[in-house]
Amino acid sequence: MFNKDPKKKETEKEKEDPEKIDIKEEIKEWVIAIEAAVILAVVLNMFIIVNAVIPSASMESTIMTGDRIFGNRLAYINSDPQRGDIIIFKFPDDEKQLFIKRVIGLPGETVEMIDGKIYIDNSDTPLNEPYVMETPLGNYGPVTVPEGAYFVMGDNRNNSADSRYWVNTFVYKEKILGRAVFRYFRQFGKIEESHPTY
Repeated sequence: MFNKDPKKKETEKEKEDPEKIDIKEEIKEWVIAIEAAVILAVVLNMFIIVNAVIPSASMESTIMTGDRIFGNRLAYINSDPQRGDIIIFKFPDDEKQLFIKRVIGLPGETVEMIDGKIYIDNSDTPLNEPYVMETPLGNYGPVTVPEGAYFVMGDNRNNSADSRYWVNTFVYKEKILGRAVFRYFRQFGKIEESHPTY
């Protein structure tokens, strides 16, 4: 026999509906969480961090080939890069590529390389660069760094395509995306700062 009691049908619906509502609510919560995570990642990547993969040996042994690093996009909002900072920037000869190098020459300075040693503003004393592992070779310059620009080099001085070899020699501040601060793959930890001295 058929059940014609409308109250019983209503009771059965009430039993089913909460389960359907729970599943819908759970799906809705997941969608909101995923959307929030995507928005957060986009905001972080656009305004706070820059993510970079190291494709070459030019910064060894400070940063190794294949390392993945984060850079701080806010590092130079209220300050300028300092000598020794490791920066991530748009490659002056092809801005589609990101490069990472160390700041050596500051705006207005004259940079010269004699027998592999770096001299700033005709100093009698070369820079003391403890991060350069292999004895550098060669001569370069002198060149004067324009205002608002930087002369950059790799730590692996004998195996680095840097300001010495580019058509557009200098990195302008507006092309700097951030300062390298943290390595998260293949090694993990803060990138230690090391600033050259006279």
